[in-house]
Amino acid sequence: MSIHLADSVVYGHLWATDEARALLGEEARFRAWLGILATLAEAQAEVGLVPEPAAATIRAYAAEADLDLERVAEETRATGHSTLGLIRVLRATLPESAREWVYYGATVQDLTDTWTATVMRAVGDLVDRDLARIEAAALTLARAHRSTPMMGRTHAQPALPIPFGFKAAVWASEVGRHRRRLASGRARWEVAQLGGALGTMEFWGDRALPLLEAFARRMELGVPSIPWITSRDGPAEFTHLLAMVATTIAKVGNEIMELQRLELGEVREPFIKGTVGSITMPQKRNPELSEHLDTLARLVRADAAVVTEAMLQLHERDGRSWKAEWIAIPEACAMTLSATRYASILLEGLEVDASRMMANIEARQGFVFAEPVMRYIAERVGKHTAHDIVYEAAMRAVEEGLSFADAVLGDPRVPSLLDRQRIDELSDIDDVMGAGPLFVDRVIRAAD
Repeated sequence: MSIHLADSVVYGHLWATDEARALLGEEARFRAWLGILATLAEAQAEVGLVPEPAAATIRAYAAEADLDLERVAEETRATGHSTLGLIRVLRATLPESAREWVYYGATVQDLTDTWTATVMRAVGDLVDRDLARIEAAALTLARAHRSTPMMGRTHAQPALPIPFGFKAAVWASEVGRHRRRLASGRARWEVAQLGGALGTMEFWGDRALPLLEAFARRMELGVPSIPWITSRDGPAEFTHLLAMVATTIAKVGNEIMELQRLELGEVREPFIKGTVGSITMPQKRNPELSEHLDTLARLVRADAAVVTEAMLQLHERDGRSWKAEWIAIPEACAMTLSATRYASILLEGLEVDASRMMANIEARQGFVFAEPVMRYIAERVGKHTAHDIVYEAAMRAVEEGLSFADAVLGDPRVPSLLDRQRIDELSDIDDVMGAGPLFVDRVIRAAD
């Protein structure tokens, strides 16, 4: 029986990727823990704390032995301890010469936090790979539609034409910043944990610091300046970055969902033949990918809040807060990877309807050129007076069903300022898009 939808046979594909399951599933977690225990023994042997043959034996078991999770579960329930069940099973399997050297002086968080650091490293690699793909897809759209006019909207209302490439470049720029955040943060959260009972490494005496160096080096993780048992800012920062990534992706999904509405019809999700939008309305082609990106982001943001709460720690160890990370961090990782996968599919296959974009501009009957008209009048009577003139004309046009040009020319103050020919000259779609195409060029150059 699966409790979490990520483990569901039916729905699991929506909430986690195969890569996430291979990394974060229960067997993968325990096998990784065994590998960390073996690495710890090898580091201890390196500094003279553990016999080298014992460390080699522990490594051999970690690499080759069957992992009996049912037996680990029985021992865990019997001891009420989160890792002692695994240790007992491991010790029972090892020859007597190696049994006493497993988990030598270490504590739970030395094992589990180091695993978390390796997870953040691996997930960071996967997220960056996917973000590179998303960024590339957005840049492709930006290049292809550098000067393709579409209706720009503010407060969900038509405003002025912009290039569709400008919108895609905004997406690409934001994704690129997340990639840079990820790169700059790795040194803060990809850090080994080894502190012993209270973080002072007292068990290992004068070999404590050499051991820390050896362990971190073998784990290919950074060496902390001090153990981070009660300092959870690294996992919190990482999970918040995942939340930001997922939310940027959700923003893109929401935009596509909105633009796909038949009333607008400017873009469409890639359609997979056989996909059913509604069981009662067979004509529907729903934006399923876009919608799901929003759902995933809501959950990742909630997980980020949980991990932030884990920063509240009492004294030198506090299991109440820290163990909440065991659920929140893997879930945030899995769902972010699901979001990046679907976002890649969405943007790489996005269908853009440039003719419909232009039709939506033309349907505004010239209202989209109100700003250049106002600017022209402002040069003659001042900006605020010009705003009043154009505002009053636009409101009258809405109430009386007039075109924008007819309403403006109907103002008695206007004929001395401009005529219909001048309004037509000011209604140049390329001019009204301003520096939009140039900003697209800047984003593309920065990415290159």
